[in-house]
Amino acid sequence: MKYGFDNEKYLKIQSEHIKSRIAQFGDKLYMEFGGKLFDDYHASRVLPGFEPDSKLKMLTQLKDDLEIIIVISAIDIEKNKVRSDLGITYDVDVLRLRDEFLARGFSVNSVVVTHFNGQSSADAYRKRLENMGIKVYYHHTIEGYPNNVALIDSDEGFGKNDYVETTKPLVVVTAPGPGSGKMAVCLSQLYQENKRGIKAGYAKFETFPIWNLPLNHPVNLAYEAATADLEDVNMIDPFHLEAYGQMAVNYNRDVEIFPVMNALFDDIYGDTPYKSPTDMGVNMIGYCISDDEVCREASLQEIIRRYYSALCNFADGKAAEHEVNKIALLMKKAKITTADRKTTVAARERLEKSHVATAAIELEDGTILTAETSPLLGPSAALLLNALKHIAGIAHNVKLIPQTMIEPIQKTKVTYLHGHNPRLHTDEVLVAISMMSLIDENCKLALDQLPKLAGAQVHSSVMLSEVDRKTFKKLGIGLTCDPVRKLKDRQI
Repeated sequence: MKYGFDNEKYLKIQSEHIKSRIAQFGDKLYMEFGGKLFDDYHASRVLPGFEPDSKLKMLTQLKDDLEIIIVISAIDIEKNKVRSDLGITYDVDVLRLRDEFLARGFSVNSVVVTHFNGQSSADAYRKRLENMGIKVYYHHTIEGYPNNVALIDSDEGFGKNDYVETTKPLVVVTAPGPGSGKMAVCLSQLYQENKRGIKAGYAKFETFPIWNLPLNHPVNLAYEAATADLEDVNMIDPFHLEAYGQMAVNYNRDVEIFPVMNALFDDIYGDTPYKSPTDMGVNMIGYCISDDEVCREASLQEIIRRYYSALCNFADGKAAEHEVNKIALLMKKAKITTADRKTTVAARERLEKSHVATAAIELEDGTILTAETSPLLGPSAALLLNALKHIAGIAHNVKLIPQTMIEPIQKTKVTYLHGHNPRLHTDEVLVAISMMSLIDENCKLALDQLPKLAGAQVHSSVMLSEVDRKTFKKLGIGLTCDPVRKLKDRQI
């Protein structure tokens, strides 16, 4: 794997920059943390060398001086909103986040339920958390937010919210996902702290877009692709350009909210500490790119993966057509097509010859292997076996799993479990060779190669089952699929 990001440099300069921002305000800094704190796989894909938990490691250097507030919207509780990458609801993810933080020695202050308007599901959730010994606070919906500054900055606005009592100089405000109300929690706390004579400031940590990269740099375009469902748009920060005569990249929501932020700061402090939305940020990630070309290529590949994901989600009714169209426009802007993904081309070439479902994998050394469906195996399962044999140096014609072992598994799937697809999936193949590894050296050797699949890329000519998608994800393999369901001539 080629690296384009200096992770050690990032850990050092980012923590130092946050310390200096805390000192700027005096008593306390509320820092809104956008994105994922300890499992930021998007960042690790577009910035090779960035570790998914880099931000958490960076905060570990500040651990003695910080505490964490986790925010969840009552609207998301009511809707049972699901975090798509993990497949769990936001209310469950709050508990997962809390457990992860506590396990790493961080102080978790409380949970704040925002957009509260008397929802019974939010009340039930609060009781559940309080029964677990977790402090819970309500922040209410404010009519006209964020434009009605006079109401917001009053006892009937932020003043009606529960005050979260904190003790550390750095308060990190995070959430399971976007739209949870993190910024409003920070601003509400500034209002409340100011009334109590405590000097508190606000800063924003948002990894993307990277403010000191060009507007149309592939890393920033990949962020737009990742947030196509939110309809975020990268743009030049006009306030930063006017104040400093320098180009800086931000996104539409921060630029739109900045005049309101300024007005609130004026009311709370009597002055504003920032001249632009970019000023509010503390992100130093752009200074840690060590190989721009590596990051460019990685980001272009991420845009293509996001395009396929949007296509499949649209086919499943889980995404709107505008998401697909937006990413298609970003691909045109980046001057790339799906043909720039090598596995896509390889899978389609085999499909044209075989006329059944196919899959292709690109290994870390650039080797590309293909497979197709058969009466015994689906294309992804066959591909996985081919890849393990190739890495292990086992001849392609060697059968790791004898047919006599596969047939009883198929009988159980169809006859006893009443399944419709007798072919083995990727997880079933792995279980089978695990069993065989007790008596077969080739199977044992093949299993030992599984860690070497991390970072490999796969494309399937059909949409794979959930179990196959999860298996590839657990192995660290990047997967894309054509938005084609199970058809007569493309058997899964």
